[in-house]
Amino acid sequence: MKTFSPREASRRRAWVAPLTVTVAVLAAAAFNLVRRPPPAPLPPLEVEWVPTQPVQGHLFLVRVHIPPASGILSAAGEAGGETLHFHAAGSSFESLAPVPIGATDTIDAWVEAAYADGRTETDSLRIPVLAGAYEHERLTVSPRFGSPPNAEDQARMQRDREKAAQVSRDAHATPRLWSPHVVMPRDSRVTSQFGTGREFNGRISSRHMGLDLAGAVGDTVLAAADGVVALVDSFLLAGNIVYLNHGGGLISGYFHLSEQLVEEGDTVGAGTPIGRVGATGRVTGPHLHWVVRYGSTTVAPRSLLTLAGVRAAGRQGAGQYR
Repeated sequence: MKTFSPREASRRRAWVAPLTVTVAVLAAAAFNLVRRPPPAPLPPLEVEWVPTQPVQGHLFLVRVHIPPASGILSAAGEAGGETLHFHAAGSSFESLAPVPIGATDTIDAWVEAAYADGRTETDSLRIPVLAGAYEHERLTVSPRFGSPPNAEDQARMQRDREKAAQVSRDAHATPRLWSPHVVMPRDSRVTSQFGTGREFNGRISSRHMGLDLAGAVGDTVLAAADGVVALVDSFLLAGNIVYLNHGGGLISGYFHLSEQLVEEGDTVGAGTPIGRVGATGRVTGPHLHWVVRYGSTTVAPRSLLTLAGVRAAGRQGAGQYR
């Protein structure tokens, strides 16, 4: 039997003791893991949308209910191909969502809830959609009707589209700025409805993707909702324009202005004068062309005002998914 000198024995005890402690700690941890019960399964998410059947080309609301003591900290998701931006609204998280005007019977969506213990839960949704009651102008023309824009105009229109697209991207990256206080930019007669299709030889080739409001040159145009002035410019087709970033994915545009009364970066409230009615760009006469988009999806402007009223009314008329 091998013997150790007192010094060697001391050295041996010096490295054996920590090893013994480590093994004991690991064994205790393993024992606790075995004893600790697994976390309780997460309850199904309670998701609802308002209205029960959103309309093609309209905004709607998505709500994720927060049951008491559920531990839900936040929500995320997507609907109609656009990112959802949820904010706390009483006992739920709530987000605007768009229905593309080309949607058919349903749109796909998903919602994810994040819990205080680090877990997440995701549900897929299929939301039924109602057809919009959009008028059509039916025209029979020669196949050679009209001429395409020249190369210079095409290039300028592409630049204009990219500027507008950047405003949409910025709105997705901006926290919500708007409140339920939403107003019409002009209290005047509607001269052309949103979504009206132009049908050439039995085929819809374009739609009117805004709401036209009557006005004389110089009449005041108001901001529809709280936000920040994102773009003040002159476009080939839209003429003098103002785009507002309302945050949370929402933007609005005001076209054909004779004068812009704000500058990029200005903060505005609902009802703030931002421009004057004009006839700039390609128009047949003075009017305001009002545009509302959620991300890159253009929607009926008055659906925003409708939802402002629904938001205050609570849950009546909501569709549910559990």
